[in-house]
Amino acid sequence: MRNKIVASLLLAIAWAVQLNAQISESEIEKKIDAVISKLSLEEKVSLCHAQSKFSSAGVPRLGIPELWMSDGPHGVRAEVNWDDWGYANWTNDSITAFPALTCLAATFNPELSFEYGNALGEEARYRRKDVILGPGVNIYRTPLNGRNFEYLGEDPFLSSVMVVPYINGVQKNGVAACVKHFALNNQETWRGNINVEVSDRALYEIYLPAFKAAVTKGKVWSIMGSYNQFRGQYCCHNDLLINKILKGEWKFDGAVITDWGGAHDTKQAALNGTDIEMGTWTDGLTVSQKFAYNDYFLAGPFFESIKNGSIDEKVLNDKVRRILRLMFRTNMNSYKSLGCKNTIEHHVVARKIATEGIVLLKNNNNFFPINPDKKLSIAVIGENATRQTTIGGGSSDLKAQYEISVLDGLKKRYKNATITYSLGYASGLPDYGHEIPSLLDADSLIRAACDIASKADIVLFVGGLNKNHFQDCEGADRLQFGLPFNQNKLMSELKKANNNIGVVLISGNAIEMPWIQDANAIIQAWYLGSDAGYAIADIISGYANPSGKLPFTFPVKLNDNAASSFGKLSYPGDSINQYYKEGILVGYRWHDTKKIKPLFSFGFGLSYTNFTISEIKTDKKEYALGEKIIISCKLTNTGNLDGAEVVQVYIGKQKSKVERALKELKGFKKLYLKKGESKTIEIPLEVNNLAYYDETISDWQIEKGDYEISVGNSSDNITQKLKIAVK
Repeated sequence: MRNKIVASLLLAIAWAVQLNAQISESEIEKKIDAVISKLSLEEKVSLCHAQSKFSSAGVPRLGIPELWMSDGPHGVRAEVNWDDWGYANWTNDSITAFPALTCLAATFNPELSFEYGNALGEEARYRRKDVILGPGVNIYRTPLNGRNFEYLGEDPFLSSVMVVPYINGVQKNGVAACVKHFALNNQETWRGNINVEVSDRALYEIYLPAFKAAVTKGKVWSIMGSYNQFRGQYCCHNDLLINKILKGEWKFDGAVITDWGGAHDTKQAALNGTDIEMGTWTDGLTVSQKFAYNDYFLAGPFFESIKNGSIDEKVLNDKVRRILRLMFRTNMNSYKSLGCKNTIEHHVVARKIATEGIVLLKNNNNFFPINPDKKLSIAVIGENATRQTTIGGGSSDLKAQYEISVLDGLKKRYKNATITYSLGYASGLPDYGHEIPSLLDADSLIRAACDIASKADIVLFVGGLNKNHFQDCEGADRLQFGLPFNQNKLMSELKKANNNIGVVLISGNAIEMPWIQDANAIIQAWYLGSDAGYAIADIISGYANPSGKLPFTFPVKLNDNAASSFGKLSYPGDSINQYYKEGILVGYRWHDTKKIKPLFSFGFGLSYTNFTISEIKTDKKEYALGEKIIISCKLTNTGNLDGAEVVQVYIGKQKSKVERALKELKGFKKLYLKKGESKTIEIPLEVNNLAYYDETISDWQIEKGDYEISVGNSSDNITQKLKIAVK
C-alpha cells in the first residue's frame, strides 16, 4: 500500500509541475481575451445561467464544454436527472463517503484536511465534475441549525486554518472548490428570506474570516452565495458582500455561483456580482416550446437588458471572463488529473479522518478502551448502531459504495465477545423536507432493549441524531436541544437494567445531556462516512487512541447559547428579520466572557494517555506591528500509551477600549508522541492577527498595550498564562 501511495503522490506532483509549467495565469488571460472576442451576445449570456439541474452551457462551435457541478462537501453526489431532483439511478456513480466536516474540524489537523480535499477532488474528477459544491464554512452560531454538520465549527480561526488545505487538495486535481454559503447562512429556518442584521465588527471578525482565507490564501476558484438576506439585499447578489468585500477588498478572481434558486432580480444579479445563476424557480420543464432556463434572471431578461442598453455589456464581459477563467482552470485544463474513485487510498483517508476526529468526552474509571480479546457479553442498543448515515441530510446525501455500521464494526473487532443488539428507539425513514415517524411502539422497544441490557456485561448505547428532517438536515432546524425519539427515557431505563453503560453519540450538533451522570463514558462520533463502524471500533477497542477536539461548545442548556439567550428576535427571528445581538461573543467567547460554564468546552477532548505542557514561554516580551510572536513549549506524553495532543494558544486583552472576548484562539498544533516521549514545539502567531475591526474607521486596528496569552489543551483548561506587550 505504501508503494501505491508513493506512486500516487509522485504522479500528483508530476501533474502539478506540468500544470504550473504549461498554464500560467497570464496565458489563461490571453486565451480568455481571444475567446471573448469570438463570442456572440447570446453565447455570452448562455454561460451565465443553468441549462440543467447541475450544469451550465458551453459553446460547442468554439469547443467550450459544459460546466458540470456536483454536491457535496463530503463526497460526490449521485447523478440526478437533467430537469428534476430525482436520482438518475446510474449503476456506476457510487463513491467513497468521507466524514462530515464537523469531524474534519475536530481533527485539528490541517494535513488531514489536504488529504481529504485531494481524495475528494480525485473522485470528482473521475466523475467528470468541474466544480464541487463545498466546503461549507458558515459559523456554528446555534446548536439547532440543521446544517451545522456540514461546517467547520464555531471558531473563525480554526475554520480558516482548516479550509485552505482542503481547497488546495481539491483544486490540484483541476476541480474547483466552491466555498459556501457566502454569507451569514447560520440557520435553515426561513433561510430563503430571513434578513440578517449584524454589526460590521461581528461580520468581519466572526463570519467572514474563513471565506477570506479561502480567497486570499486558498485561492479558491468559485464561491456560492447564500439564500438569506443581509441588510435588505439577498446574499447571492449583495453589493456589499460581493462587489465591495469579495471582489473588491479580497480581489477574488473566480466565479460567484448562486445557491439553487438564490437569485431574485435581473438587475441586482447583473450589477451586484452574480456570475452564474443556478436553479431559480423552475424545474426546467415547460409545456411551451420555449426553453425554460431562458427565463432565468441572468438568461433572457439579462440578454434583453444588455440589448436595450439598460445594462452595459461590460458587466456581462466581466462575468464571462470569470466563467472562462474557471473553465480554463477546470474542464479546459489539458493537464488536469484523470481522477479515481473508491480506491484503497481513499478508504484509508476516510477512516483516518474519522478515527482522528472522534472525541472522547467522558471516561470514568477507564471504561474505554474495552479489551477486544476478553470474552464479554456486550449489549449494543440504539438505532444509530445500524442506521446508514451517508444518506439523507439534503444536498449532502451520498450513494456510498459501502457503509460499515457501528454494529458490524464492533462484531468484526470483538470476535471473542457475545454481541446482542436491540433497536431501543426508532426515528422513521430518512426523508428530506418531511418528517416520517416510525410506526414501532416506543415502550416495546425500550422493554426489549432493557431485557438484553440486563443480561450483558457491558452496554453500549449508540444514539444521537440522524440526517432526517428536523435533525441534522438541510431545509429545517432542529425542534429541540435534547435527544429525540424517546432516547432520554431509554437511557434512564437502561441505567436501571445495567449501570455499566458507555454512550456513542452520532450527530453533527451539540445536544443536551440530562442523563450524563448515568453514562460511564461518552464518545462524540459525528457522521463518519464509509468506514464509520471501523473507526468507532478502532477507538472503543483501543486500536486507536482518541485525539479529536470539539470544534464547538456544548452548552448545558439551550439558553446558555448566546444566540438563544437573547430571545426569538436573535434566533430564529420573526420570519422577516433577525438580529445577531451577541455580536462577536459566539461559542466559547460567550461562555468565557459571561462566565457560563459549558457542558463541554470548545477544544475539549480526552485521551487514553496523559499529557503535560511545560516550559511555556515567548521569544520576547514586546512586539511591533508585522512581527511574529513565537510561543514555545514542551509537550510530554506521561501516560502508558502512544497518542496525540493539541496544544492550543488563546490571546485576550483585558484593558481594551472596545468590547473583547476574554480570549480567542490564535494558534494550535497537533503532536503525536510515543509513551514517555517529549518534544519542544513552536507555535508562531502574527501580531497583525491581534487586530479588531474598528467600526469608526471601517478598518482593522491593533491596540497597543498588554495582551494575555493562554496556553492549554481546551478553551477552559489553560496550563499557563503569559503577558506580552504590543508597541
